[in-house]
Amino acid sequence: MKFLKVIFSVILISSSSFAQQILPEKERARVVDEILADRFENLLPDLMDRSGIDMWILISREYNEDPVLKTMLPATWLNARRRTIILFYRDKQNNSLDRLAVARYNFGENIISAWDKEKEPNQWKRLVQLIQERNPETIGLNYSTHFNIADGLDKTDYEEFMDVLPESYEKKVVSAENLAIAWIETRTEREMVIYNQLVDITHDIIAEAFSEKVITTGITTTTDVEWWMRDKVTALGLETWFHPSVDVQRSNEVLGNHLYSFSNRPDDMVILPGDLLHCDFGITYLRLNTDCQELAYVLKPGETSPPDFLVNALVEGNKVQDIFTSNFKTGRSGNDILSASLSQAKAEGLRPSIYTHPLGTYGHSSGPTIGMWDAQQGVPGAGDYPLYPNTVYAIELNTTVYLEQWKRDIRVMLEEAGFWGEKGFRYVNGRQTKLLTIPRLKKHQGN
Repeated sequence: MKFLKVIFSVILISSSSFAQQILPEKERARVVDEILADRFENLLPDLMDRSGIDMWILISREYNEDPVLKTMLPATWLNARRRTIILFYRDKQNNSLDRLAVARYNFGENIISAWDKEKEPNQWKRLVQLIQERNPETIGLNYSTHFNIADGLDKTDYEEFMDVLPESYEKKVVSAENLAIAWIETRTEREMVIYNQLVDITHDIIAEAFSEKVITTGITTTTDVEWWMRDKVTALGLETWFHPSVDVQRSNEVLGNHLYSFSNRPDDMVILPGDLLHCDFGITYLRLNTDCQELAYVLKPGETSPPDFLVNALVEGNKVQDIFTSNFKTGRSGNDILSASLSQAKAEGLRPSIYTHPLGTYGHSSGPTIGMWDAQQGVPGAGDYPLYPNTVYAIELNTTVYLEQWKRDIRVMLEEAGFWGEKGFRYVNGRQTKLLTIPRLKKHQGN
């Protein structure tokens, strides 16, 4: 009976063809907490061993959460409460991991409260007691120069902590940068099963947005499509982590700079036959994020398929993707991957630009930055971080292609979620290899 109630609740969310993939809030909470338990029990000990940190302390106050701690919140907690302090202690010799909250109550079911205010009224003193009882070799705190998500400890909490910490422990305090990044970027096996569904939903929404169901040629504007995507996400009970963008490239215009597609494009451009449409769109679901860019062609009267010169342009974009992902190698830095990929693509006569970022619990997540659109020579700091397995990336890039038929350059902009694992690289849920058409002649198939 419980199973039937869950299915009924899912169907009620939307009549969309992919509504069955989207859980009601109660079931989402169950999945989120199960994933958290798995990550705490089976992933975090290995990450602490890898980073060489045996004690990790996270400190946050309500509405000013450390971005890492925010990913650890129980499903029914939308924010931290008062001042929340979490302590993880890894005893590698005994293969144990203490998960303690220096708070008035348990931090969900995964982290138990270790502070009785009646016995010790001062929260900071209780934290010091827990540290002294365990006598760690290192005390990791979340501060970082190059990784914003790993830099969540605010000035006040840092100063108050260091004021109460015994002098003998001060030299043990280190940046938990590598541990924080590892927690944020590493995906579990179950998360990757779910990730496939997230990207599938994202593709479905784009396919519907770029179809005659939404676009009436000569009437519908790019802004209309953007807000349709926002409304669609809301109707499905989901969220976006950025406002969608839709832009147009057409034969009678010149190519703008990179910002044209994202911030400098004109609003309310009426979509016309012969337009090459591009979108940038992502969703948030079950504490994971997607980020996808795809292309569509608006058929002219009498056309039954996109012109060959646009089909071939997409092929060049796919070539850049293949070159880029072939250079993924565990331990190789983002800057090295970028340099090797650009050199190889240019040697093959392509005009690439690569600006790939980690993707996961945040859209622009932590991990190796592999280029930025305005930093094609590499990114100091974030680009020097190495590639680790079991990580996801927004494979974001473009290649410039000259079209003799249009007497101008176009930019083939693509973005898809890709997974790097022990067996190599794969797209999480395929990639675009055929242009979507408006109106649709047949169901879009990627590979």
